[in-house]
Amino acid sequence: EKFRVAVLVSQAALQFIHGLNLSSEYDAPEEVKAAGFQICADELGSIVEGHDVKKLKIHGGVEDIAAKLSTSIVNGIPTSEHLVNERKRIYGINKFTETPPRGFWVFVWEALQDTTLMILAVCALVSLAVGITVEGWPKGAYDGLGIVLSILLVVFVTATSDYRQSLQFRDLDKEKKKITVQVTRDGLRQKISIFDLLPGDIVHLAIGDQVPADGLFISGFSVLINESSLTGESEPVSVNSRNPFLLSGTKVQDGSCKMLVTTVGMRTQWGKLMATLSEGGDDETPLQVKLNGVATIIGKIGLFFAVVTFAVLVQGLFSRKLQDGTQWIWSGDDAMEMLEFFAIAVTIVVVAVPEGLPLAVTLSLAFAMKKMMNDKALVRHLAACETMGSSTSICSDKTGTLTTNHMTVVKTCFCGEIKEVSTSNKSNHFRSAVPESAVKILIESIFNNTGGEVVNNKENKIEILGTPTDTALLEFGLLLGGDFQAERKASKIVKVEPFNSAKKKMGVVIEFPEGGLRVHCKGASEIILAACDKVISSNGDVLPLDEPTTNHLKNTIEQFASEALRTLCLAYMDVGTNFSVDSSLPLQGYTCIGIVGIKDPVRPGVKESVAICKSAGITVRMVTGDNINTAKAIAREIGILTDDGIAIEGPVFREKSEEELYELIPKIQVMARSSPMDKHTLVKHLRTSLGEVVAVTGDGTNDAPALHEADIGLAMGIAGTEVAKESADVIILDDNFSTIVTVAKWGRSVYINIQKFVQFQLTVNVVALIVNFTSACLTGNAPLTAVQLLWVNMIMDTLGALALATEPPNDDLMKRSPVGRKGNFISNVMWRNILGQSLYQFVIIWILQTRGKAAFHLDGPDSDLILNTLIFNSFVFCQVFNEISSREMEKINVLKGILKNHVFVAVLSCTIIFQIVIVEFLGTFASTSPLTVQQWFVSVCLGFLGMPIAAALKLIPVGSN
Repeated sequence: EKFRVAVLVSQAALQFIHGLNLSSEYDAPEEVKAAGFQICADELGSIVEGHDVKKLKIHGGVEDIAAKLSTSIVNGIPTSEHLVNERKRIYGINKFTETPPRGFWVFVWEALQDTTLMILAVCALVSLAVGITVEGWPKGAYDGLGIVLSILLVVFVTATSDYRQSLQFRDLDKEKKKITVQVTRDGLRQKISIFDLLPGDIVHLAIGDQVPADGLFISGFSVLINESSLTGESEPVSVNSRNPFLLSGTKVQDGSCKMLVTTVGMRTQWGKLMATLSEGGDDETPLQVKLNGVATIIGKIGLFFAVVTFAVLVQGLFSRKLQDGTQWIWSGDDAMEMLEFFAIAVTIVVVAVPEGLPLAVTLSLAFAMKKMMNDKALVRHLAACETMGSSTSICSDKTGTLTTNHMTVVKTCFCGEIKEVSTSNKSNHFRSAVPESAVKILIESIFNNTGGEVVNNKENKIEILGTPTDTALLEFGLLLGGDFQAERKASKIVKVEPFNSAKKKMGVVIEFPEGGLRVHCKGASEIILAACDKVISSNGDVLPLDEPTTNHLKNTIEQFASEALRTLCLAYMDVGTNFSVDSSLPLQGYTCIGIVGIKDPVRPGVKESVAICKSAGITVRMVTGDNINTAKAIAREIGILTDDGIAIEGPVFREKSEEELYELIPKIQVMARSSPMDKHTLVKHLRTSLGEVVAVTGDGTNDAPALHEADIGLAMGIAGTEVAKESADVIILDDNFSTIVTVAKWGRSVYINIQKFVQFQLTVNVVALIVNFTSACLTGNAPLTAVQLLWVNMIMDTLGALALATEPPNDDLMKRSPVGRKGNFISNVMWRNILGQSLYQFVIIWILQTRGKAAFHLDGPDSDLILNTLIFNSFVFCQVFNEISSREMEKINVLKGILKNHVFVAVLSCTIIFQIVIVEFLGTFASTSPLTVQQWFVSVCLGFLGMPIAAALKLIPVGSN
């Protein structure tokens, strides 16, 4: 809505200003003239942005504007360095100014906003004030400084982690914006980055492309532009020579055209709007929302425990003072003790609130996103990472995803004869077998009825551009000895109906210099053949299409299809001069030229990937617009179609009732001749009726509805249109099905890593809460001080998240069944491990607390301090070894591959080193006392014992949910 208002207001303002200025003759500024141009950037901007037809006429139309921009509509801009630099200086570059990245200190400030940390900071200040007053400097400051240092440590580690993530997301954002466009420069067709576009460039746009800058329509056919991203209007706008204005950021919904770039970067309407609206960050993922809920509940439990602990400790102090009869005399020491109780209570809340949960999700997702980028998958939405891990069904395109998308014509049927085509048996042999009149019309059909082009590239070599199907046919045309440019000049194209998935055909109308019109049509063999009533015979004559010939052609189509060839039928029709260009192409009455069989080989590795998906409990379905026999042949070859599976055609699928679909869909493995809406219906049923988590691949504009409907939309990076990429959650950069399997593996890895972390964290939470609570109730003091609890919190939150959330995936992940839509996040396995480990840790600490002094022969004034240090040390080592045990939730061997995970090893090493420093050297701050070798040995052994216990727990069978 904001966009729409801004657009309308700016257009109204521009038109008002132009109304005032129209009377005056335009004269370009001196600077512009000196650089060799005749029109300035603002004037160009006002023409396109204001849709100002009058001003365009004053400047002499599109061709004169091209001349004023020192460019040629045919050859594009000259590319000498000096001229390009002058163009950049006068007109700017095609980049938007970005909001500057947030600095490290902003993240520090955000980390300090945490409520519990603020309360602790107040505690620390009061502690410092009271301590220094009572005991003087520096002795009285130790407690307060200890808490301050702990808070700073937590803040800096959190800020560093958040800052690094923001940098990663920034890199991914840059990757998302990499778009290439086809331009003509120096008379040569080439691909350049959208950021290198300059005013004066000639851009070639096709269906599904994003308009890369503001510009004017030069020539093209049936161009419909979707301007909803700018205006909010869903109705497409027709662009032609009468309405030649193209705006940056809009999408080509139909047709193809050549465009003259007039305005780039921040001067475009899109650029101006981007400046007013800053881009929002990623939404929270479903898992983060779920875990925030868990964190809130645990936080409330922690708060309850904290209040009770504080009350018990204060009551203990009072009863002591009552016994001593000093209840009316309060000293600074008593105040300090009260403050320490309050700090412990607050720290219990800090420990209880698992703020590491959302952090672990973000860390794990960011790590996975970076690694997936290396594996050729660009994640556009964070949530897709984790959703992909639960996917139970993948609906994949055939062409380009399961196959290589490098097509070649290998068989043909012309004039009733089937022939093999190979580059070695030269075209002369092929031409000699087919009458010259038939070859002539075949070449005319191939070179005119195409969305592709044969051009000279930068190296001045012949290059074929267009979709793989068009490229295959053009290659075949050149093999026959045809000349693309000569054929195009021999007639004039007056109408084009581009190929789309619904009609499954493409048609053009050409006009001959001597008068007369001819329609050429190509497309799905059955559809085109059904529109024919004549055929070219073996001697080149046009004969009526009788039943034997029809059957022969139908059998040929089936034979080609059963050999996994993609079949196309070519046809033409002379329509004289009575055909109106505004009416649609005739539906019947064509003459069949012949049938071509195009080979699109299966991608290497696809068969293995499909097998991996099956073992992982993921059903792979092929949804294609191709002939059913071709689809079945390829689906069998790669293992998608099994004996008990069903292959169905789109038209048959459409006729089924809801009840029939419910029965049928689980068995469907191949859907051929499908329209985009069939794909959408299939996905919708799989998700709603059958409760599956569905991933869908798509590359065309028409796939956008299905990509939207699916849980995860996967767009193809090479063959995919910009529209498909916009609708997708993940972009498969190499268009390979095997990459999709990698995405699923990483998705599962994210989910399981977070489960491991939650298991580890909840164990620490439960033990820390119960230990402090029970000992406060039973002995009147808490064995773990505020500083110690903050350190434990640090181990389990930030460091634990770092260590466990960055475990790379292993192949075993693809041998278990998917989580699906209804799986519990905290599974029975996790509860077993959490409760078993918590019980062990609690028993150990309880024994140390009650029997520790006797066991270690502790007496003297420091005995309590040494015992509490021993408890603290044992507790920390329990967490260190529990972290190792948490690497696997069900397997006993937890050490496999541990050294390959450098982050894990680094975190564990740092934790142990810092623990030694805290105990041995930071006693004054952390309320610890140096331990003897024997005491260290016992602490580490007690921690280590947790590992065999964790292994034994894994032998206890529990349900899988």
